[in-house]
Amino acid sequence: MSATSPAAVVVLAAGEGTRMKSKTPKVLHEISGRSLVGHVVAAARELDPQHLVVVVGHASEQVTAHLNAGDAVRTAFQAEQNGTGHAVRMGLEELGGSVEGTVIVVCGDTPLLSGETLGALAATHAADANAVTVLSAEVPDSTGYGRILRDPATGAVTEIVEHKDATDEQRAIREINSGVFAFDGRLLGDALGKVRTDNSQGEEYLTDVLSILREAGHRVGASVAGDHREILGINNRLQLAEARRLLNERLLERAMLAGVTVVDPASTLIDATVTYERDAVVHPGTQLLGTTHLAEDSEVGPNSRIENTAVGTGARVDNSVTLSAEIGAGALVGPYAYLRPGTRLGAKAKAGTYVEMKNATIGEGTKVPHLSYVGDATIGDHTNIGAASVFVNYDGVAKHHTTIGSHCRTGSDNMFVAPVTVGDGVYTAAGSVITKDVPAGSLAVARGQQRNIEGWVARKRPGSAAAQAAQASSQETDGQS
Repeated sequence: MSATSPAAVVVLAAGEGTRMKSKTPKVLHEISGRSLVGHVVAAARELDPQHLVVVVGHASEQVTAHLNAGDAVRTAFQAEQNGTGHAVRMGLEELGGSVEGTVIVVCGDTPLLSGETLGALAATHAADANAVTVLSAEVPDSTGYGRILRDPATGAVTEIVEHKDATDEQRAIREINSGVFAFDGRLLGDALGKVRTDNSQGEEYLTDVLSILREAGHRVGASVAGDHREILGINNRLQLAEARRLLNERLLERAMLAGVTVVDPASTLIDATVTYERDAVVHPGTQLLGTTHLAEDSEVGPNSRIENTAVGTGARVDNSVTLSAEIGAGALVGPYAYLRPGTRLGAKAKAGTYVEMKNATIGEGTKVPHLSYVGDATIGDHTNIGAASVFVNYDGVAKHHTTIGSHCRTGSDNMFVAPVTVGDGVYTAAGSVITKDVPAGSLAVARGQQRNIEGWVARKRPGSAAAQAAQASSQETDGQS
């Protein structure tokens, strides 16, 4: 923990968010790979606080389960939503009622807020020795926001005036309150006990703490966010979409500055959890989701969905969908391939056009070029799987495994009925249904013998176009003999 790391961060996430018009709690709506509250928690963790607590209320079990799905997050329960001051009090009670040091309070529906901005707030709070420091922002249009009033001589915050209560002169002020604060923890705990509920809502307002501390002779300051868009809260689906756009732009900018070529940022989506190396290339219409990693010189897209997938050095994914897959260095995927969870393509392997794979390990240099399904299988190195092959892995009750060795050449239109093992260096004839193990170095032929019944068309389909074509061909052959 650094010298400016806060003693605690309290995240307020107890509200219902009725304007979202959703059965999903507002803070659990997702953008760019994380829930709204997930983005806030991630930003808070960048500060390395001694304590991090999320105050939950509406749908508390669902929100708590979500928060604990990854790294566990401490929660405090606000049984009744009696205002922001009450919510912070519940958070402090979870931490023992009093905290020595800086306490940062942030809303759980501000996914654009960065750890850098929160760090600047904590640094300003410490440097100015404030009792309270407000995170403010200068906005193009301050309509509807609380205005920050400052002492011209010292720059200290003297008041936060709500829009409806502001004079015309005050309404011209562009610096607004974000609802994010840094407090002296000891003073905060004491002041919260003095907050009254004699207001129209009968609630405990956190903003009342500012006037209580100021009247007690303590300094209230402000830290101005570098980008006013970071403080945007989410209240409806329109704002959710706008936040997604802004965050996506930020994440793509970060990727491009790190050496990734994004051919068309306007048609590319990227999650906050995606990682990459220099000289990766992303073509238009591509979604990079979850824990996807793009290695150096890899190339993905166009029109591809790459989710929770490791794309190896120099690998290529074209017009395809990959889910929880591993794509080796120099491997080729697509166009129009579908790699499902558990697929592992070795170096320089290929999953070609209209190929689907699931829970399959494909060896180095092995190719499944087109029109095939490979499920629950292990294929060795430098094997070629013929077109229109199907790995028949499901018997209606259980899935079974197929193993094919290295340096095999399997014919087109083969079916491998699992469980079955095909040894190294095997050839299989086109049209075969392989139901028994094939020893190494063998040729497997598993199909009915061909019969040609001559004259059948003339007898069974007289006068048809086929019969006429056959007759003409026969006459032509007779004329040449």
